[in-house]
Amino acid sequence: MRTDRSFDVVILGSGSSAFAAAIKATELGARVAMTEAGLIGGTCVNVGCIPSKTLIQAAELSYAPVHTAYRGLGVPQGRVDLAALVRQKDRLVRRLRQHKYLEVAEGNDQITRLKGRARLVSQNHVRVGDRVVKGRWMLIATGSRPCIPSIPGLETVRYLTSTDALALTTRPRSMVVIGGGFIALELGQMFHRFGTKVTIVERGPRVLKAFDDEIAESIQAILREEGLAIATQTRVNGVRRVGKHIAVDVTRHGRAKRLKAEHLLIACGRTPNSDGIGLEHAGIAVDAQGFIQVNDELRTTVESIWAAGDVTGPPLATPVGAREGVLAAENMFKGAKRTMDYTAIPRAVFTDPEVAAVGMSTAEARAQGLQVEADCLDLIHVPKAAAIYQTKGLVKMVIERGTKRIVGMQLVASRGADIIHEATLAVRHRFTIHDLIRTIHVYPTMSEAIRMAAQMFIKDVSRLSCCAE
Repeated sequence: MRTDRSFDVVILGSGSSAFAAAIKATELGARVAMTEAGLIGGTCVNVGCIPSKTLIQAAELSYAPVHTAYRGLGVPQGRVDLAALVRQKDRLVRRLRQHKYLEVAEGNDQITRLKGRARLVSQNHVRVGDRVVKGRWMLIATGSRPCIPSIPGLETVRYLTSTDALALTTRPRSMVVIGGGFIALELGQMFHRFGTKVTIVERGPRVLKAFDDEIAESIQAILREEGLAIATQTRVNGVRRVGKHIAVDVTRHGRAKRLKAEHLLIACGRTPNSDGIGLEHAGIAVDAQGFIQVNDELRTTVESIWAAGDVTGPPLATPVGAREGVLAAENMFKGAKRTMDYTAIPRAVFTDPEVAAVGMSTAEARAQGLQVEADCLDLIHVPKAAAIYQTKGLVKMVIERGTKRIVGMQLVASRGADIIHEATLAVRHRFTIHDLIRTIHVYPTMSEAIRMAAQMFIKDVSRLSCCAE
Protein backbone atom coordinates (compact mmCIF):
# COMPACT_ATOMS: atom_id res chain seq x y z
CA MET A 1 0.00 0.00 0.00
CA ARG A 2 1.48 3.33 -1.08
CA THR A 3 1.57 5.79 1.81
CA ASP A 4 1.92 9.51 1.15
CA ARG A 5 3.01 10.40 4.69
CA SER A 6 3.21 9.04 8.22
CA PHE A 7 2.09 10.70 11.46
CA ASP A 8 2.10 9.85 15.14
CA VAL A 9 -1.69 10.06 15.17
CA VAL A 10 -4.30 10.48 12.46
CA ILE A 11 -7.56 11.96 13.71
CA LEU A 12 -10.77 11.33 11.78
CA GLY A 13 -12.82 14.50 12.29
CA SER A 14 -12.22 18.19 12.88
CA GLY A 15 -14.72 19.11 15.57
CA SER A 16 -14.34 19.88 19.27
CA SER A 17 -13.22 16.39 20.30
CA ALA A 18 -10.73 16.19 17.45
CA PHE A 19 -9.25 19.62 18.20
CA ALA A 20 -8.92 18.98 21.92
CA ALA A 21 -7.11 15.72 21.18
CA ALA A 22 -4.89 17.31 18.53
CA ILE A 23 -3.84 20.19 20.80
CA LYS A 24 -3.01 17.82 23.67
CA ALA A 25 -1.14 15.44 21.36
CA THR A 26 1.03 18.24 19.99
CA GLU A 27 1.76 19.41 23.54
CA LEU A 28 3.11 15.90 24.09
CA GLY A 29 5.34 16.21 21.01
CA ALA A 30 3.23 14.34 18.48
CA ARG A 31 2.86 15.01 14.76
CA VAL A 32 -0.87 15.06 14.05
CA ALA A 33 -2.99 14.75 10.91
CA MET A 34 -6.58 15.89 11.18
CA THR A 35 -9.09 15.00 8.48
CA GLU A 36 -11.76 17.51 7.54
CA ALA A 37 -14.83 16.23 5.69
CA GLY A 38 -17.02 19.30 6.15
CA LEU A 39 -16.68 22.65 7.85
CA ILE A 40 -13.85 22.83 10.31
CA GLY A 41 -15.11 23.01 13.88
CA GLY A 42 -17.80 20.34 13.58
CA THR A 43 -21.36 20.52 14.83
CA CYS A 44 -21.12 22.79 17.86
CA VAL A 45 -19.78 25.99 16.34
CA ASN A 46 -21.34 25.57 12.89
CA VAL A 47 -24.85 24.13 13.30
CA GLY A 48 -25.30 23.35 16.99
CA CYS A 49 -24.56 25.10 20.28
CA ILE A 50 -23.46 28.51 19.05
CA PRO A 51 -26.00 29.24 16.28
CA SER A 52 -28.93 27.85 18.26
CA LYS A 53 -28.15 29.81 21.41
CA THR A 54 -27.75 33.12 19.61
CA LEU A 55 -31.16 32.71 17.91
CA ILE A 56 -32.76 31.47 21.15
CA GLN A 57 -31.55 34.65 22.86
CA ALA A 58 -32.94 36.75 20.03
CA ALA A 59 -36.30 35.03 20.44
CA GLU A 60 -36.24 35.71 24.18
CA LEU A 61 -35.50 39.40 23.62
CA SER A 62 -38.33 39.61 21.11
CA TYR A 63 -40.81 37.87 23.41
CA ALA A 64 -39.99 39.27 26.86
CA PRO A 65 -40.96 42.96 26.43
CA VAL A 66 -44.41 42.03 25.19
CA HIS A 67 -45.03 39.42 27.89
CA THR A 68 -43.48 41.16 30.87
CA ALA A 69 -44.78 40.61 34.39
CA TYR A 70 -43.90 44.17 35.35
CA ARG A 71 -46.90 46.50 35.55
CA GLY A 72 -46.24 49.80 33.87
CA LEU A 73 -44.06 48.22 31.22
CA GLY A 74 -45.05 46.87 27.87
CA VAL A 75 -44.26 47.48 24.25
CA PRO A 76 -46.03 46.44 21.08
CA GLN A 77 -44.83 43.32 19.31
CA GLY A 78 -41.86 44.27 17.18
CA ARG A 79 -41.16 43.03 13.67
CA VAL A 80 -39.00 39.90 13.56
CA ASP A 81 -36.62 39.99 10.60
CA LEU A 82 -35.51 36.37 10.66
CA ALA A 83 -33.30 36.80 7.61
CA ALA A 84 -31.33 39.57 9.34
CA LEU A 85 -30.99 37.50 12.50
CA VAL A 86 -29.74 34.50 10.52
CA ARG A 87 -27.22 36.66 8.65
CA GLN A 88 -25.93 37.98 11.98
CA LYS A 89 -25.81 34.41 13.34
CA ASP A 90 -23.82 33.29 10.31
CA ARG A 91 -21.31 36.11 10.79
CA LEU A 92 -20.84 35.05 14.41
CA VAL A 93 -20.33 31.44 13.38
CA ARG A 94 -17.76 32.39 10.74
CA ARG A 95 -15.86 34.53 13.24
CA LEU A 96 -15.74 31.84 15.90
CA ARG A 97 -14.86 29.15 13.37
CA GLN A 98 -11.99 31.32 12.17
CA HIS A 99 -10.63 32.24 15.62
CA LYS A 100 -11.35 29.08 17.59
CA TYR A 101 -10.53 26.46 14.97
CA LEU A 102 -8.94 27.59 11.73
CA GLU A 103 -6.38 29.92 13.30
CA VAL A 104 -5.63 27.37 16.02
CA ALA A 105 -4.85 24.71 13.43
CA GLU A 106 -2.88 27.03 11.17
CA GLY A 107 -0.88 28.36 14.10
CA ASN A 108 0.32 24.90 15.13
CA ASP A 109 2.98 23.54 12.76
CA GLN A 110 2.59 20.06 14.26
CA ILE A 111 -0.99 19.80 12.92
CA THR A 112 -1.59 18.90 9.28
CA ARG A 113 -5.12 19.37 7.93
CA LEU A 114 -6.24 16.87 5.30
CA LYS A 115 -9.40 17.98 3.51
CA GLY A 116 -11.77 15.28 2.34
CA ARG A 117 -13.80 12.39 3.69
CA ALA A 118 -11.65 9.93 5.63
CA ARG A 119 -12.01 6.19 5.43
CA LEU A 120 -10.01 3.55 7.26
CA VAL A 121 -8.35 1.04 4.94
CA SER A 122 -6.49 -0.82 7.69
CA GLN A 123 -5.74 -0.46 11.38
CA ASN A 124 -3.01 2.08 10.64
CA HIS A 125 -3.95 3.59 7.28
CA VAL A 126 -6.56 6.16 6.30
CA ARG A 127 -7.59 7.20 2.81
CA VAL A 128 -8.46 10.87 2.44
CA GLY A 129 -9.48 11.68 -1.11
CA ASP A 130 -6.76 10.19 -3.32
CA ARG A 131 -4.18 10.11 -0.51
CA VAL A 132 -3.36 7.36 1.96
CA VAL A 133 -1.70 8.37 5.22
CA LYS A 134 -0.36 6.21 8.02
CA GLY A 135 -0.68 6.74 11.73
CA ARG A 136 0.98 4.99 14.63
CA TRP A 137 -2.30 5.67 16.40
CA MET A 138 -5.76 6.53 15.15
CA LEU A 139 -8.45 8.58 16.84
CA ILE A 140 -12.02 8.53 15.55
CA ALA A 141 -13.88 11.74 16.43
CA THR A 142 -16.41 12.01 13.62
CA GLY A 143 -19.30 13.18 15.80
CA SER A 144 -23.00 12.72 15.13
CA ARG A 145 -25.85 14.01 12.98
CA PRO A 146 -29.62 14.40 13.38
CA CYS A 147 -31.42 11.06 13.71
CA ILE A 148 -34.16 10.52 11.13
CA PRO A 149 -36.79 8.00 12.30
CA SER A 150 -38.64 5.61 10.04
CA ILE A 151 -41.99 7.32 9.43
CA PRO A 152 -44.25 6.30 6.52
CA GLY A 153 -44.28 9.03 3.89
CA LEU A 154 -41.37 11.00 5.32
CA GLU A 155 -39.37 10.53 2.14
CA THR A 156 -42.12 12.26 0.14
CA VAL A 157 -42.08 15.59 2.03
CA ARG A 158 -39.53 18.30 2.70
CA TYR A 159 -38.79 18.15 6.40
CA LEU A 160 -36.39 20.11 8.57
CA THR A 161 -33.64 18.92 10.86
CA SER A 162 -32.14 21.17 13.51
CA THR A 163 -29.49 22.18 10.98
CA ASP A 164 -32.10 23.22 8.43
CA ALA A 165 -34.27 24.99 11.00
CA LEU A 166 -31.40 27.25 12.06
CA ALA A 167 -30.92 28.32 8.43
CA LEU A 168 -34.52 29.38 7.74
CA THR A 169 -34.73 33.00 6.64
CA THR A 170 -38.53 33.24 6.52
CA ARG A 171 -40.55 32.79 9.69
CA PRO A 172 -42.82 29.75 9.42
CA ARG A 173 -46.48 30.39 10.11
CA SER A 174 -46.87 26.95 11.66
CA MET A 175 -44.65 24.01 12.57
CA VAL A 176 -45.06 20.47 13.87
CA VAL A 177 -42.08 19.20 15.85
CA ILE A 178 -41.65 15.44 16.21
CA GLY A 179 -39.71 14.68 19.37
CA GLY A 180 -39.78 15.73 23.00
CA GLY A 181 -36.10 16.07 23.85
CA PHE A 182 -33.94 19.14 24.35
CA ILE A 183 -33.68 20.04 20.65
CA ALA A 184 -37.45 19.86 20.21
CA LEU A 185 -38.13 22.07 23.23
CA GLU A 186 -35.39 24.62 22.54
CA LEU A 187 -36.26 25.15 18.89
CA GLY A 188 -39.98 24.76 19.48
CA GLN A 189 -40.03 27.58 22.04
CA MET A 190 -37.71 29.67 19.87
CA PHE A 191 -40.00 29.55 16.85
CA HIS A 192 -43.07 30.06 19.03
CA ARG A 193 -41.53 33.26 20.35
CA PHE A 194 -40.78 34.40 16.82
CA GLY A 195 -44.51 34.04 16.12
CA THR A 196 -44.84 30.51 14.73
CA LYS A 197 -47.72 28.29 15.81
CA VAL A 198 -45.86 25.27 17.21
CA THR A 199 -47.11 21.78 18.05
CA ILE A 200 -44.70 19.34 19.72
CA VAL A 201 -45.49 15.63 19.31
CA GLU A 202 -43.99 13.23 21.85
CA ARG A 203 -44.78 9.51 21.96
CA GLY A 204 -43.97 9.16 25.66
CA PRO A 205 -46.01 10.33 28.65
CA ARG A 206 -43.95 13.53 29.01
CA VAL A 207 -41.13 15.50 27.44
CA LEU A 208 -37.48 15.27 28.55
CA LYS A 209 -37.50 11.59 29.50
CA ALA A 210 -33.88 11.88 30.69
CA PHE A 211 -35.02 14.09 33.58
CA ASP A 212 -37.08 13.31 36.68
CA ASP A 213 -40.86 13.55 36.53
CA GLU A 214 -41.09 16.73 38.61
CA ILE A 215 -38.61 18.53 36.38
CA ALA A 216 -40.10 17.39 33.08
CA GLU A 217 -43.65 18.11 34.21
CA SER A 218 -42.64 21.57 35.41
CA ILE A 219 -41.12 22.74 32.13
CA GLN A 220 -43.89 21.03 30.17
CA ALA A 221 -46.53 22.99 32.10
CA ILE A 222 -44.59 26.25 31.67
CA LEU A 223 -44.31 25.80 27.92
CA ARG A 224 -47.98 24.93 27.59
CA GLU A 225 -48.94 28.00 29.61
CA GLU A 226 -46.78 30.07 27.26
CA GLY A 227 -48.81 28.81 24.32
CA LEU A 228 -46.98 25.83 22.84
CA ALA A 229 -49.15 22.84 22.03
CA ILE A 230 -47.54 19.69 23.44
CA ALA A 231 -49.17 16.39 22.51
CA THR A 232 -47.75 13.61 24.68
CA GLN A 233 -48.54 9.88 24.38
CA THR A 234 -48.98 10.50 20.69
CA ARG A 235 -47.87 8.07 18.00
CA VAL A 236 -46.99 9.34 14.52
CA ASN A 237 -48.53 7.07 11.88
CA GLY A 238 -47.37 8.86 8.75
CA VAL A 239 -46.84 12.16 6.98
CA ARG A 240 -47.89 13.50 3.59
CA ARG A 241 -48.07 16.67 1.57
CA VAL A 242 -51.53 18.27 1.49
CA GLY A 243 -51.52 21.40 -0.64
CA LYS A 244 -49.05 23.88 0.82
CA HIS A 245 -48.94 22.08 4.14
CA ILE A 246 -47.55 18.89 5.60
CA ALA A 247 -50.11 16.63 7.25
CA VAL A 248 -49.00 14.51 10.19
CA ASP A 249 -51.35 11.63 11.00
CA VAL A 250 -51.19 10.69 14.67
CA THR A 251 -52.99 8.55 17.22
CA ARG A 252 -53.49 9.87 20.73
CA HIS A 253 -55.33 7.97 23.45
CA GLY A 254 -56.69 5.63 20.79
CA ARG A 255 -58.11 8.43 18.64
CA ALA A 256 -56.80 9.30 15.18
CA LYS A 257 -56.04 12.92 14.41
CA ARG A 258 -54.41 14.91 11.63
CA LEU A 259 -52.06 17.81 12.36
CA LYS A 260 -51.22 20.25 9.57
CA ALA A 261 -48.40 22.77 9.40
CA GLU A 262 -46.27 24.69 6.98
CA HIS A 263 -43.10 23.01 8.23
CA LEU A 264 -42.20 19.70 9.85
CA LEU A 265 -39.19 19.58 12.16
CA ILE A 266 -37.68 16.21 13.02
CA ALA A 267 -36.01 16.46 16.43
CA CYS A 268 -35.55 12.86 17.53
CA GLY A 269 -32.00 12.94 18.81
CA ARG A 270 -28.65 12.19 17.21
CA THR A 271 -27.07 9.25 15.40
CA PRO A 272 -23.32 8.58 15.19
CA ASN A 273 -21.21 9.32 12.13
CA SER A 274 -19.72 5.83 12.23
CA ASP A 275 -21.03 4.60 8.90
CA GLY A 276 -18.98 4.90 5.72
CA ILE A 277 -15.65 5.43 7.46
CA GLY A 278 -14.29 1.91 7.00
CA LEU A 279 -14.68 0.52 10.51
CA GLU A 280 -15.04 -2.94 9.00
CA HIS A 281 -11.56 -2.73 7.47
CA ALA A 282 -10.04 -2.21 10.90
CA GLY A 283 -12.29 -4.59 12.87
CA ILE A 284 -13.81 -1.93 15.11
CA ALA A 285 -16.95 -2.95 16.98
CA VAL A 286 -20.08 -0.82 17.29
CA ASP A 287 -23.26 -1.26 19.33
CA ALA A 288 -26.79 -1.71 18.04
CA GLN A 289 -27.19 2.04 17.47
CA GLY A 290 -23.87 2.32 15.61
CA PHE A 291 -21.93 3.98 18.43
CA ILE A 292 -18.29 2.90 18.55
CA GLN A 293 -17.52 0.69 21.53
CA VAL A 294 -14.67 1.91 23.73
CA ASN A 295 -13.25 0.80 27.06
CA ASP A 296 -12.78 3.01 30.12
CA GLU A 297 -9.62 4.47 28.56
CA LEU A 298 -11.44 5.30 25.29
CA ARG A 299 -9.64 2.59 23.32
CA THR A 300 -11.73 0.75 20.72
CA THR A 301 -11.67 -3.00 20.17
CA VAL A 302 -8.50 -2.40 18.14
CA GLU A 303 -5.30 -1.79 20.13
CA SER A 304 -4.05 1.13 18.02
CA ILE A 305 -7.38 2.95 17.54
CA TRP A 306 -9.18 5.22 19.97
CA ALA A 307 -12.46 7.13 19.78
CA ALA A 308 -13.92 10.18 21.50
CA GLY A 309 -17.00 12.40 21.43
CA ASP A 310 -20.49 11.81 20.12
CA VAL A 311 -19.45 8.86 17.95
CA THR A 312 -18.92 6.83 21.15
CA GLY A 313 -22.41 7.47 22.53
CA PRO A 314 -24.04 9.43 25.37
CA PRO A 315 -23.58 11.82 27.00
CA LEU A 316 -23.56 13.75 23.72
CA ALA A 317 -22.09 17.09 24.76
CA THR A 318 -19.26 19.22 23.43
CA PRO A 319 -17.30 19.57 26.71
CA VAL A 320 -17.60 15.83 27.33
CA GLY A 321 -16.19 15.06 23.88
CA ALA A 322 -13.38 17.56 24.35
CA ARG A 323 -12.37 15.99 27.68
CA GLU A 324 -12.51 12.55 26.11
CA GLY A 325 -10.25 13.74 23.30
CA VAL A 326 -7.69 15.01 25.82
CA LEU A 327 -7.74 11.77 27.80
CA ALA A 328 -7.43 9.65 24.67
CA ALA A 329 -4.34 11.63 23.62
CA GLU A 330 -2.76 11.30 27.05
CA ASN A 331 -3.45 7.58 27.12
CA MET A 332 -1.94 7.16 23.65
CA PHE A 333 1.29 9.04 24.18
CA LYS A 334 1.87 8.85 27.92
CA GLY A 335 0.32 5.49 28.73
CA ALA A 336 -1.56 7.41 31.39
CA LYS A 337 -4.44 4.93 31.65
CA ARG A 338 -6.74 7.81 32.58
CA THR A 339 -10.49 7.24 32.59
CA MET A 340 -13.48 9.53 32.29
CA ASP A 341 -15.50 10.37 35.38
CA TYR A 342 -19.10 10.72 34.25
CA THR A 343 -20.58 11.12 37.74
CA ALA A 344 -20.49 14.93 37.83
CA ILE A 345 -21.19 16.06 34.29
CA PRO A 346 -23.75 18.89 34.15
CA ARG A 347 -26.27 19.06 31.34
CA ALA A 348 -28.77 21.71 30.37
CA VAL A 349 -31.74 22.47 28.15
CA PHE A 350 -31.80 26.08 26.93
CA THR A 351 -35.49 26.73 27.19
CA ASP A 352 -36.75 29.71 29.16
CA PRO A 353 -36.62 28.96 32.06
CA GLU A 354 -33.64 26.67 31.60
CA VAL A 355 -33.52 23.04 32.70
CA ALA A 356 -30.32 21.62 34.16
CA ALA A 357 -29.08 18.58 36.05
CA VAL A 358 -25.98 16.95 37.48
CA GLY A 359 -25.29 13.68 39.26
CA MET A 360 -27.78 10.93 39.99
CA SER A 361 -31.54 10.92 40.15
CA THR A 362 -33.27 9.25 43.08
CA ALA A 363 -33.83 6.10 41.05
CA GLU A 364 -30.23 5.98 39.81
CA ALA A 365 -28.86 6.41 43.32
CA ARG A 366 -31.04 3.65 44.71
CA ALA A 367 -30.06 1.38 41.83
CA GLN A 368 -26.47 1.80 43.01
CA GLY A 369 -27.44 0.70 46.50
CA LEU A 370 -27.51 4.13 48.14
CA GLN A 371 -30.02 5.06 50.81
CA VAL A 372 -31.19 8.48 49.66
CA GLU A 373 -33.84 11.08 50.19
CA ALA A 374 -34.98 13.87 47.90
CA ASP A 375 -36.97 17.07 48.15
CA CYS A 376 -38.08 19.88 45.85
CA LEU A 377 -37.78 23.62 46.44
CA ASP A 378 -40.38 25.79 44.74
CA LEU A 379 -38.79 28.93 43.32
CA ILE A 380 -41.49 31.02 44.96
CA HIS A 381 -39.33 30.82 48.11
CA VAL A 382 -36.25 32.31 46.39
CA PRO A 383 -36.08 36.10 46.89
CA LYS A 384 -34.36 36.85 43.56
CA ALA A 385 -36.95 34.80 41.68
CA ALA A 386 -39.70 36.79 43.36
CA ALA A 387 -37.93 40.08 42.68
CA ILE A 388 -37.74 39.45 38.93
CA TYR A 389 -41.15 37.72 38.68
CA GLN A 390 -39.65 34.41 37.56
CA THR A 391 -40.93 32.02 40.19
CA LYS A 392 -42.01 29.29 37.79
CA GLY A 393 -39.77 26.31 38.36
CA LEU A 394 -38.16 24.27 41.09
CA VAL A 395 -34.95 22.73 42.40
CA LYS A 396 -34.78 19.03 43.27
CA MET A 397 -31.89 17.79 45.41
CA VAL A 398 -30.96 14.18 46.15
CA ILE A 399 -28.80 13.41 49.19
CA GLU A 400 -27.42 10.31 50.89
CA ARG A 401 -29.50 9.74 53.98
CA GLY A 402 -26.81 9.14 56.59
CA THR A 403 -23.96 11.39 55.45
CA LYS A 404 -26.17 14.13 53.95
CA ARG A 405 -23.81 14.05 50.96
CA ILE A 406 -25.25 15.62 47.81
CA VAL A 407 -25.41 13.03 45.02
CA GLY A 408 -27.62 14.80 42.46
CA MET A 409 -29.59 17.88 41.57
CA GLN A 410 -32.06 18.88 38.87
CA LEU A 411 -33.74 22.22 38.37
CA VAL A 412 -35.97 24.43 36.27
CA ALA A 413 -34.98 28.06 36.73
CA SER A 414 -33.98 31.25 35.03
CA ARG A 415 -30.30 30.92 34.06
CA GLY A 416 -30.35 27.36 35.39
CA ALA A 417 -27.53 26.35 33.04
CA ASP A 418 -25.26 28.81 34.85
CA ILE A 419 -26.17 28.04 38.44
CA ILE A 420 -25.95 24.24 38.03
CA HIS A 421 -22.16 24.52 38.25
CA GLU A 422 -22.30 25.07 42.01
CA ALA A 423 -24.17 21.79 42.27
CA THR A 424 -21.59 20.19 39.96
CA LEU A 425 -18.79 21.11 42.34
CA ALA A 426 -20.86 19.82 45.25
CA VAL A 427 -21.40 16.44 43.61
CA ARG A 428 -17.83 16.13 42.35
CA HIS A 429 -16.21 17.02 45.67
CA ARG A 430 -18.74 15.12 47.81
CA PHE A 431 -20.11 18.17 49.63
CA THR A 432 -22.81 17.73 52.23
CA ILE A 433 -25.84 19.94 52.59
CA HIS A 434 -24.06 21.68 55.49
CA ASP A 435 -21.19 22.69 53.18
CA LEU A 436 -23.66 24.52 50.97
CA ILE A 437 -25.69 26.00 53.80
CA ARG A 438 -22.58 27.52 55.38
CA THR A 439 -21.34 28.98 52.09
CA ILE A 440 -22.27 32.65 51.90
CA HIS A 441 -24.03 33.51 48.65
CA VAL A 442 -24.51 36.89 47.05
CA TYR A 443 -27.99 38.17 47.87
CA PRO A 444 -30.25 38.22 46.01
CA THR A 445 -29.27 35.74 43.29
CA MET A 446 -30.83 32.74 41.60
CA SER A 447 -27.89 30.62 42.75
CA GLU A 448 -29.12 31.12 46.31
CA ALA A 449 -31.71 28.51 45.38
CA ILE A 450 -28.96 25.88 45.64
CA ARG A 451 -28.28 26.79 49.27
CA MET A 452 -31.99 26.92 50.06
CA ALA A 453 -32.53 23.50 48.49
CA ALA A 454 -29.94 22.14 50.93
CA GLN A 455 -31.73 23.84 53.84
CA MET A 456 -34.97 22.04 52.99
CA PHE A 457 -33.69 18.83 54.56
CA ILE A 458 -33.34 20.38 58.02
CA LYS A 459 -35.71 23.38 58.06
CA ASP A 460 -38.89 24.81 56.66
CA VAL A 461 -37.48 27.43 54.27
CA SER A 462 -40.86 29.14 54.01
CA ARG A 463 -40.41 30.23 57.66
CA LEU A 464 -36.88 31.64 57.30
CA SER A 465 -35.95 35.28 56.87
CA CYS A 466 -33.73 36.25 53.94
CA CYS A 467 -30.20 34.75 54.16
CA ALA A 468 -30.95 33.00 57.46
CA GLU A 469 -29.36 29.63 58.20
